[in-house]
Amino acid sequence: MNMRKILDEFKNISEVKKMSIEELDLLSQEIREFLIENVSKTGGHLSSNLGVVELTISLYNVFDFNKDKLIWDVGHQSYVHKMLTGRKNQFGTLRQYGGLSGFPKRSESPYDHFETGHSSTSISAAIGMARARDLKNENFEVVSVIGDGALTGGMALEALNDIGYRKTKMIIILNDNQMSIDKNVGGISRYLGKIRVEPSYNKLKSDVEAVLNKIPNIGKGMAKTLERVKNGIKQMVVPGMLFENMGIKYFGPIDGHNIKELSRTLKKAREIDEPVIIHVITKKGKGYSFAECNPGKFHGVGPFDCRNGEMNSGKTMSYSKAFGNAMVKLGGEDNSLVAITAAMGESIGLQEFGEKYKNRIFDVGIAEQHAVTLAAGMASQGLKPVFAVYSTFLQRAYDQILHDVCIQKLPVILAIDRAGLVGADGETHQGVFDLSYLCQMPNMTVMAPKKIEEIEPMLRWAMKEKSPVAIRYPRGGDNNIELEPLKEFKKGKWEVIVDGEDIVVIAVGRMIYEAMIAREKLLKSGIKIGIINGNFVKPIDEELLKDLCYKGKKIITIEDNILNGGFGSSVLNYVNKLNKGNKIINLGFNDTFIPHGAVDLLFKINGLDANGIIQSVMKMM
Repeated sequence: MNMRKILDEFKNISEVKKMSIEELDLLSQEIREFLIENVSKTGGHLSSNLGVVELTISLYNVFDFNKDKLIWDVGHQSYVHKMLTGRKNQFGTLRQYGGLSGFPKRSESPYDHFETGHSSTSISAAIGMARARDLKNENFEVVSVIGDGALTGGMALEALNDIGYRKTKMIIILNDNQMSIDKNVGGISRYLGKIRVEPSYNKLKSDVEAVLNKIPNIGKGMAKTLERVKNGIKQMVVPGMLFENMGIKYFGPIDGHNIKELSRTLKKAREIDEPVIIHVITKKGKGYSFAECNPGKFHGVGPFDCRNGEMNSGKTMSYSKAFGNAMVKLGGEDNSLVAITAAMGESIGLQEFGEKYKNRIFDVGIAEQHAVTLAAGMASQGLKPVFAVYSTFLQRAYDQILHDVCIQKLPVILAIDRAGLVGADGETHQGVFDLSYLCQMPNMTVMAPKKIEEIEPMLRWAMKEKSPVAIRYPRGGDNNIELEPLKEFKKGKWEVIVDGEDIVVIAVGRMIYEAMIAREKLLKSGIKIGIINGNFVKPIDEELLKDLCYKGKKIITIEDNILNGGFGSSVLNYVNKLNKGNKIINLGFNDTFIPHGAVDLLFKINGLDANGIIQSVMKMM
């Protein structure tokens, strides 16, 4: 068979059911080659998708997703699903503005039944669909695919507790690749590890059931006794039997790369009128040696050379790296400094800190709510905890920040990476809400560095505070515009970078660079605007603002955050109280979700680049 013959001629999902196992195996090989070739050009999530090729094919071999429902937890492993549902030819636009999303998207396809970008949500959504089906007397299957790392999330455990009690019919696929972004940690991971190495239960269970089925005319009493015997054997062979004890029928572990075995198990599960969990063992990066050897490196990648797996070295200093360096340095000066991560220690910059101070770093798994309250508990006992987390994932712990940290005024430091736009990952990952929800919390201080070199002094300042501090910084590194970094900070005091005449731009973090570019362009027209670094987003510099207003200055604020409740809102509220009639324009993201696309393009589209600032200046004039 010619290479790519099956994939190139593939038309719709109904064809999967007509293929032989041999043809499905060939299809899986072709899909892997397609994924490696295309993701190497566009970038994207590679390892996780290579790991679910056979699983995805098997799901389409057994179910009819024209009516059945499929929910992918996190969703970054849905590339194969997208290929099988008619989007293969769009992969050249993957994660580009206006192109194919890297996650399930309901507006993109009727086969994307639910949008997912954060972990641990799929079981809850699936239960909701299944119960809606039952209430409406409809007939379809609901399948949730969740990773072993996502199973540590409290929401997933809450959903398991619910479905085990209510016995709602649905199927949960536990995709156990033994790795999330960082190595999985915790009791759930240890439990699954025991199941992986003790497959003897499944053979014994099958043997016992076979014997029972051969006994004719078993009375009800005898049947119940034999069932108790079988369950007793189950308890002896598999420690805890967590899922079945919760009321969920368990199958597994089974080989997640064996289409025949997967299809047979899925068909059996489909016939059971109660919740079923199928424990599938897969290999992240399967079929691409470079990804198999280093699945974390190929989890989320930019373009790379698919022949040798080499990618851009990325040697330029990033905010994440600078944060990690600062933590190592400060950790050596103060042994009360501790670090907390939610399964992202390496990507957040804490790998070296963890290697150097092994007993002072705590990876809690995908459990941001727990991470924040853990930090609060540590702070209450005199430690100086730093929870490093992506902006988008910190949203999951809103109540814990408000209730467990801010009310008690505990000195927890939130190091918020990927604040502002992250680009290609789209709506679920853009960090454009943190300023709005953090600034409304009493006792919270919010800071933003304008340069990488300000990360360390900001952390040092925060460690001396007796109340919570959030430091938010963008993905990647700095613009090449030269600015002098601040080494000392005074609470609520801004930095005047350059004076202007009638108009002053107060910018937050990376937006200072756009303001500086705008200033240089305006100088060519003889217009001199002032630039102020709003390094304290909360509290704002009321003294400086009052001075500007009394001098009759026109003010433009700019932030890479939504306008509602953000930095500009705080400035506007204060200026209005002064009632001096100053003109003010707030620049930020409107009340909408920001799609995937290149960061510079998204800034331009939303009027937050230098030209957008210039337009606001001209409007004021």
